[in-house]
Amino acid sequence: MATVGEALELVALLESELIRRRSDIDKHNNYYRGKHPLRFASEEFAKFHGERYRDFSDNWVQVVGDSPIERMAVTGFQASGEVKADKDLWEVWQVNGLDADSQLGFLGSVLSGRSFVLVWGNPDDEEMPVVTFEDASQCIVAYEPGSRRNRRAALKRWQDGNQDFATLYLPHEVWKFSRPLSRQDKSPQMADVDEAMRLWVPPGEQRRRRAWDPREIENEPNPQPNPMGVVPMVELPNKPMLVDEPISDVAGVVAMQDAINLLWAQLFTASDAASFPQRVIMGAERPVIPKLNAAGEIVGKQVVDLDKFQVDRVAWITGKDARIAEWTAANLAMYTGVMEVAVGHLAAQTRTPQHYLIGKMANLAEGALLAAETGLVKRVDEKKLWSGQGLREVARLIALARDENDKAKAMRAGTVLWADSESRSYAQLADALVKLKDIGFPFEWLALRYGLTPTEVADVVALREREAEMDPVAAAAALIARREPAPEPGGGPGFEDEPEPAEDVA
Repeated sequence: MATVGEALELVALLESELIRRRSDIDKHNNYYRGKHPLRFASEEFAKFHGERYRDFSDNWVQVVGDSPIERMAVTGFQASGEVKADKDLWEVWQVNGLDADSQLGFLGSVLSGRSFVLVWGNPDDEEMPVVTFEDASQCIVAYEPGSRRNRRAALKRWQDGNQDFATLYLPHEVWKFSRPLSRQDKSPQMADVDEAMRLWVPPGEQRRRRAWDPREIENEPNPQPNPMGVVPMVELPNKPMLVDEPISDVAGVVAMQDAINLLWAQLFTASDAASFPQRVIMGAERPVIPKLNAAGEIVGKQVVDLDKFQVDRVAWITGKDARIAEWTAANLAMYTGVMEVAVGHLAAQTRTPQHYLIGKMANLAEGALLAAETGLVKRVDEKKLWSGQGLREVARLIALARDENDKAKAMRAGTVLWADSESRSYAQLADALVKLKDIGFPFEWLALRYGLTPTEVADVVALREREAEMDPVAAAAALIARREPAPEPGGGPGFEDEPEPAEDVA
């Protein structure tokens, strides 16, 4: 069991790493929300137009981030050695609202490079653990040296009211701490600087300034035992590396997004100043009119207001050498052409179908559309592979929280069931399933491939059996389909005894 000092030291170290990650997480979340600063502009352009386009963004980051999430849907969990999805695990998933919250977790993983899932027992209902998806800005997991799966500790840090809260999860105990909230009159960047420098202060001075204190909760020990015997927080990496951190899907999109925003800003400026033909009068003096005094005497000359010519649509031109010339309008198509090339690069780099980004659809055959989405489907399958490993561990933690050790052991080699990653028409899908049925695939497997959840498949099977009971002909057909053994010879009407085989008299 760790001491208070050891727990505080571990919290400080994990918090330091969490602060280091925060900058990129906030940046990617801001870009997803469309908060893009104007970059790559010259100093002169930024000086005169930077504030003008401060709130504008042509947000492609959101499209790239959302495109795989709409195809990631968990439909169930299946333990090793079982042929059907586990009903109890799916009930926990549904009661905790994870069919919706899982989408938030997958999106957080795409944007931040990782997200987390926390499993803990429910004191009000021992059969229904609490399962929550957690943001990468609040959580961090420490692993055993040389391992990407064996967890040693986890920390969740968040703010509520005027307090900072932290919970340290260890394999056999859980520590809870709190401290007064830091002042909010500083920028988030400077607040992070203060947090980082706080760790450099000697321990005694650090505690006097702003230290964590054990958080006392009524009728709850601190630390409290962890009955699961394992760190109850699981990391869902987006694109893990062997020796480096997971990669956000939008990390490589940010620079191209900035370039596209600059092109739009330049196009707007050119549209405002040079999108119409400009006429100029050359070889003539600026027109003037006499300036009269009260007696009507000419006392000078007054330059004519040119805005009046624009309103009256009348020009006053004097001078024998006066002539009118014209400047052609700026070619704005140059900007849109470059932007289309940039968006095409985004599509190739992120494996996002171009018809998601460009928005131009032709009369393409369904097979051509499926081929265009192959890259996205493979990208989604990769995410299912890595998220599936974490979710399988989540299912094991749920079983441990319910004190179901055998099921927890079986889920170590279990399977996470997902909806199909591809988009097909009902006609094409039905045709494929009929052909699979003709070569012997069972109905329940086909129903899963059709897109039904395991719960819906069980309901459909029950409805089929009920219809068969109401229709004797259908019941007989079902018996034949299930290849029931034929009756014994002479065992019923309509069956004749087969003749005895002839003896070999050779």
